[in-house]
Amino acid sequence: ARQPFWLKTEKQCVVPCFLGSLALQHLAAMAVQFYDADFKEGLKVKTVKDVEADKFIVAFAQHLKRQGRFEIPKWADVVKTSRSKELPPSDPDWLYVRTASMVRKVYIRAGTGVGGFRKVYGGQQRRGTQTKHFCKSSGKVARYVLQQLEEMGLVEQDENGGRKITKEGQRELDTVAVQAAETPDEDED
Repeated sequence: ARQPFWLKTEKQCVVPCFLGSLALQHLAAMAVQFYDADFKEGLKVKTVKDVEADKFIVAFAQHLKRQGRFEIPKWADVVKTSRSKELPPSDPDWLYVRTASMVRKVYIRAGTGVGGFRKVYGGQQRRGTQTKHFCKSSGKVARYVLQQLEEMGLVEQDENGGRKITKEGQRELDTVAVQAAETPDEDED
């Protein structure tokens, strides 16, 4: 009984595995892709968790910009997002994107506060010849975004600390998620 080539180990494989573990990883990634696509066929999107993160974040950032309820401060075009960054973001709508990302994270995991967001959006600080060091992101940006979301009525203070999504916020995020899922992908032509 011979095994199919995708089940053989690297030493047993003769022709298809000439690239080694890279070919096996590629085959595994393709298998996961088809496995996921099989489950997405009959899926009806109802919540934010049903939509891919990047699609939802782009859609909600556009929604925030269209609404006009989110105030962009004067310092938004000159501020760095972290101590580890050298320049401010090049995207003029970066604050809408960060807000959409943060509100999605609050939706998925309630109780996240400013300190948690500083860790999430932090990164490696390059220190020249010294070793890289983890550095938290700006607390002012996270605090400002959460305060704006509170003023809009999308999030509220949690009694155990941090923020949680409101019922109105959940309803608005779910509607944007359904709309984001309905838009066709540019990749699938």
